[in-house]
Amino acid sequence: MADLFDTPQSPPPDAPGPRPLADRLRPRSLSDVIGQEHVLGPEGPLGAMLAASSLSSLILWGPPGVGKTTIARLLADQTQLAFVQISAIFTGVPDLRKVFEAAKIRRANSQGTLLFVDEIHRFNKAQQDGFLPYMEDGTILLVGATTENPSFELNAAVLSRAQVIVLERLSLADLERLAQRAEKELGRALPLKAEARESLLEMADGDGRALLNLIEQVSAHKGDALTKAQLGQRLMRRASKYDKSGEEHYNLISALHKSVRGSDPDAALYWFARMLEGGEDPRFLARRLTRMAVEDIGLADPQAQAVCVDSWQTYERLGSPEGELALANAVVYLALAPKSNGVYTAYKAARVAARETGSLPPPLHIRNAPTRLMKEIGYGAGYAYDHDAEDGFSGQNYFPDGMKHPVFYAPPERGFERELKKRVEYFANLRAKRRGGN
Repeated sequence: MADLFDTPQSPPPDAPGPRPLADRLRPRSLSDVIGQEHVLGPEGPLGAMLAASSLSSLILWGPPGVGKTTIARLLADQTQLAFVQISAIFTGVPDLRKVFEAAKIRRANSQGTLLFVDEIHRFNKAQQDGFLPYMEDGTILLVGATTENPSFELNAAVLSRAQVIVLERLSLADLERLAQRAEKELGRALPLKAEARESLLEMADGDGRALLNLIEQVSAHKGDALTKAQLGQRLMRRASKYDKSGEEHYNLISALHKSVRGSDPDAALYWFARMLEGGEDPRFLARRLTRMAVEDIGLADPQAQAVCVDSWQTYERLGSPEGELALANAVVYLALAPKSNGVYTAYKAARVAARETGSLPPPLHIRNAPTRLMKEIGYGAGYAYDHDAEDGFSGQNYFPDGMKHPVFYAPPERGFERELKKRVEYFANLRAKRRGGN
């Protein structure tokens, strides 16, 4: 009798009753899988494992609708392992015990088990640890599927015993191949004009399952081929993948930051818009834009920080969506501003020096002397009041005695820092002159 968690194979093509298009087009061999040639081809990690007959436990990481479940099932077929599928969302510890006990029985009868765990990142760390002894003694070959970054969501112990396979979202060319397979299965061309067909592929957003569901809806249309506008009225575009607390959040903010740093206003606006469309809090974006101003522009354009703060305040007064335009102004301003991390680099170097020399006291001549005793032991003695010095600059030493005068700030010749570089050099020359070149 089949195990409680054994997943039945797909019914044969001539099985009675309606079957979804996605099920009818499910690949029957790994060579039929579309869009993952980089892992399934002869030079890919899975292709190499199968050629060497040395399949190990795997974590399949990729967006929805790219074939994670299908690949796991086909791996079991090709290696003649029993295929058992569970979902971390619906499976508790008692259920896992039953799965492991059934796998032990199979192993005693010379039958291996490929345990496919969908949404494996949903298991907590303790539950993930429960897999380890059964992976180590060969009771199961674990294939986990996740849409989240395994580095953040999975135990290091599990990751050390499994190879992470990165699956890619389907390209438009991949989706077109899938659409052609669907047309062959349906026995007719999709009732779409050329622009509408392109729009349909874009609506799927790299998700093969979503595309087949859209095709099923479109294929029911009777009459003239649909235009792009007519298609848009019949179907809704798939929601963009975006998790405000997950990896996609950090990927997109990184893309925005690097586009600003790279002085590309169009790319910066694109990623800014992507985050807003995904539901990101504009206040978070306002804060990050201000950080970009101080980290990547700095004193090359001192106005950049003020532009960010002003746009932030404008957003607070106007709210969404009107206030978002103020933030967009800041995005473009930052992208086109001269870039410098001179102060950022100097600040980090100063922090390092402060940690390394944190016990050295200031020299006596720049210490405050509010009491008679402090004056008697030399506090403030010999201090030169710069306003009274020639050029308003005394050239005195302000670092701890015995510490060589370091150079933290080296402004580049960009933007306003060209002028600051002149001032730094001017004071350095005066300092050397006042100290007699020492």
